[in-house]
Amino acid sequence: MATTVTATTVRLPAAPLGPENPLPALRPNGELHRIDPADLPGLPADMARQIGYAPLRTVLPVRVLDGYGRDRAPAGIDALVVENARLRATVLPGLGGRLHSLVHKPTGRELLYRNPVLQPADFALAGAWFSGGVEWNLGATGHAAHTCAPLHAAKVPAPDGGEMLRLWEWERLRDLAFQIDFWLPEDSDFLYVGIRVRNPHDRTVPAYWWSNTAVPDTDRTRVLAPAQAAWHFGHQRRLRQVAMPAPEPGGPDVSYPGGSEHAADYFLDIRGDDRRWIAALDGDGRGLVQTSTDLLRGRKIFWWGRGRGGRRWQEWLTEPGTGGYLEIQAGLARTQFEHIPMPADTDLSWLEAYGPLAADPERVHGADWGAARAEAAARLEAALPRAAVDTAYADWLGQADAEPKEILHTGSGWGALEAERGHLRLPGTPFDATTMGEPQKPWLELLLAGVFPRPPVGAAPGPGLVAPQWRELLESADTYPGNEWFRDYYLGIAQWAAGDRAQAVRSWERSLAAHPSPWAARALAVADTVEGRTDRAADRYTAAWDELADTAGQYGPQVRDVQRALLAEAVPVLLDAGRPAEAARLLAAPALDGGAPLDDGRIRLLRARTALARGDAPAARALLDAGIVLADLREGAEELSDTWTAVAERLVAGEGEITDAVRAEARAAHPLPAHYDFLMRPEES
Repeated sequence: MATTVTATTVRLPAAPLGPENPLPALRPNGELHRIDPADLPGLPADMARQIGYAPLRTVLPVRVLDGYGRDRAPAGIDALVVENARLRATVLPGLGGRLHSLVHKPTGRELLYRNPVLQPADFALAGAWFSGGVEWNLGATGHAAHTCAPLHAAKVPAPDGGEMLRLWEWERLRDLAFQIDFWLPEDSDFLYVGIRVRNPHDRTVPAYWWSNTAVPDTDRTRVLAPAQAAWHFGHQRRLRQVAMPAPEPGGPDVSYPGGSEHAADYFLDIRGDDRRWIAALDGDGRGLVQTSTDLLRGRKIFWWGRGRGGRRWQEWLTEPGTGGYLEIQAGLARTQFEHIPMPADTDLSWLEAYGPLAADPERVHGADWGAARAEAAARLEAALPRAAVDTAYADWLGQADAEPKEILHTGSGWGALEAERGHLRLPGTPFDATTMGEPQKPWLELLLAGVFPRPPVGAAPGPGLVAPQWRELLESADTYPGNEWFRDYYLGIAQWAAGDRAQAVRSWERSLAAHPSPWAARALAVADTVEGRTDRAADRYTAAWDELADTAGQYGPQVRDVQRALLAEAVPVLLDAGRPAEAARLLAAPALDGGAPLDDGRIRLLRARTALARGDAPAARALLDAGIVLADLREGAEELSDTWTAVAERLVAGEGEITDAVRAEARAAHPLPAHYDFLMRPEES
């Protein structure tokens, strides 16, 4: 059959993504994967330099997506299928372009880990993320901010004259345009994925890309790549070079993730001109291989581990009993801690290939690591020669600028707004003005008329823009009479994103003096929190809360989302300031929209922590025993286990001091329940 690109619907039990957090993401993003500075002097100079280059301060201007829950219901999800006689690739354009499924038709094998549910969890830079398939991560260390966002999609002519699927969008953390082309030549066993990232600006921009592939994890799954060493990162934030496949003499073979207890990252050190590839093969020597042109240098293994915490995370991200996954990944740098300088008006492009691999199981699973790698490499070369990938890349580049001929899906309007502002022409990835909507409308008015618009009626303030060009427009903007406070609020956001905290605080103070609002008060509270001024931050949060309660009618149904978001920030600060009575007052307030009281898992956990801070450990324990399901639990977060432990220790100690003996007795008398154990590290570390 000729290659086709068709639209379909994937039906899955799904938890809705819910609304965005209405408060701008001013707080540091708290990225889990950061290096201990003490390790930097021992790293290669270029790696150390790239690790320290342009880390994110926040995820501005992107809004955090944390309004989801864990109640799943059957749902239809838009999908696009690229298919020939050998492979069927299913892509989800509304969810970051995830390659959801890759089926090898002659054998009927699913080559990826295909999650049977859609369950968001707090793993991405901007919140919601889900496991399974292949995701495309551009922006900064972590899962992409657009991982649950819609992308533009269209059919384009393929290099061989058939059809090709193109996805594209504007990446907002770094202001880069990107495209992903899925090309499946007729009768090919390999799906080609051509990727191009563009920097259309007159300045150097930090670039980051990792393609993360989830594959089934079994006790006999072995991950192979042309590497004799790796950079290991555990959740003690140490990065060190180790030998492959056994980092420690006589220790476990980490090419078999199924034998590991805890979550870990191994960045495989592929050197020189060795071919770039990585494969995950089962006990029969069969599985998936990913290879690429040489620009995509890095390869990585990630696994959850067989410990109780890792198993809990696997259950959390899918359905219990459906099997786990591990990830094989490919990126621009050796590690995911690095960002690469991308000069002005340049692009980065490469070609990836995904397909089945079958190798001799005795050699693949033999004790000789070199022989196992050589067997997989030889089978890959026979199935897809390295030269063929290079030729396909050159052919694809000739079509990378081809204009879409049939639009299949629509992404955001932010790219169109940036194209209008920068007079950008990006062949092959049109950002049409018709895609702009309500979020872009006030910024288009600022751009075209030089006037900052009035505050929205019946809604919270919309998303802000923070790039240097938008900051300049804000600084010189005209305002409607009495609207200066609104402009200053947004100007402060842009200044904060640029790291100019003192100017941001001044802008927010001007805004608050001109017009009391919960928005500026909350922004100042964040600033005080970051600077360690906990008492003043508590005062600011209380003022923001009281102002929101007094003006709730101005914000329509959205006020409920604002209330929850403000509680999630304010209560921990009030507890840190030693003011649990005020925290309890905020938590006891009725819903500001007049609806049912706020009572999700996050609110229940805050109530338990507040009860403990007020000296009522039995009340806190009762809340924990009743069950707290924290839908937005952050990857690596230990707040559930920490709260359980703190309550157990207080129950044992009573009014007395919490000593090592008390801690030991609490662990024995009140062991951490499995459903609260999300530890990704050894418990004693």
